[in-house]
Amino acid sequence: MKVALTGASGFVGSALQSHFKECVVIDRQDDIPVIVKKLEEVDVVINLAGAPIIKRWSDPYKKILMQSRIESTERLVKAINQSNVKHFISTSAIGIYPDNKKCDERCTQIADDFLGELAHKWEEEAILCEKPTTILRFGVILGKEGGALAQMLTPFKWGVGGIIGNGKMMTSWIAMEDLMRIYQFIIDKQLTGVYNAVSPNPVTNYVLTKALGKVLHRPTILPIPEFALRIMYGEASSVLTGSKEVYPTALQEKGFVFEYTDIEKALKHQLT
Repeated sequence: MKVALTGASGFVGSALQSHFKECVVIDRQDDIPVIVKKLEEVDVVINLAGAPIIKRWSDPYKKILMQSRIESTERLVKAINQSNVKHFISTSAIGIYPDNKKCDERCTQIADDFLGELAHKWEEEAILCEKPTTILRFGVILGKEGGALAQMLTPFKWGVGGIIGNGKMMTSWIAMEDLMRIYQFIIDKQLTGVYNAVSPNPVTNYVLTKALGKVLHRPTILPIPEFALRIMYGEASSVLTGSKEVYPTALQEKGFVFEYTDIEKALKHQLT
């Protein structure tokens, strides 16, 4: 089986290149004819293209976030529709769901903010694909090589890690190993539709913080005020302070079994 990737150099893309040994890389500058050529003999296309979300959102950067997802997906879908690709797997995020509400794939309410709009428009572009299509909504991915976990480590290692605000906001997370297994499961089972790529056990920020402190053997005494994150990241601080309680009901109903369901066990695996 041959897999093609956009966003191949990113956190998840790098892991996928290790998981699937035969990968074709689609570059951001490739036009439709070039992509069509690259897709010859490709069975599955995985779309991960998109500018980093954890960065201050100026109006110009918001446009970059949109364009890097919407326009690249539009171009990719047009190329796939001209190819013999058998399966298209596109990316989205649990930011599509509203805060402070238990959600699984049956939730149709979309968050009334920039993240909700971004994810919704991204998905709308992906479902224009005429091939069997799957959309994976990512939670916070825990992996050794980067992502949110890497950004969290520095203050903890300095002994100044702490809960955000009152620590009650929910974090829906997934271990990188389970994410790779989800991709394989979806491909093997030829599943289509929308799936939440999250552990079945979301945790509060308090629980996540205490688990991380325990694994790193560091104190978790100093709370991080939400206003401090707003000063640092502006509107983008909502990525860190939002409360997303999301469940992978659709995957579980299809028979997927998660290996990492305990946050402390998952962190220990990544960090020790």
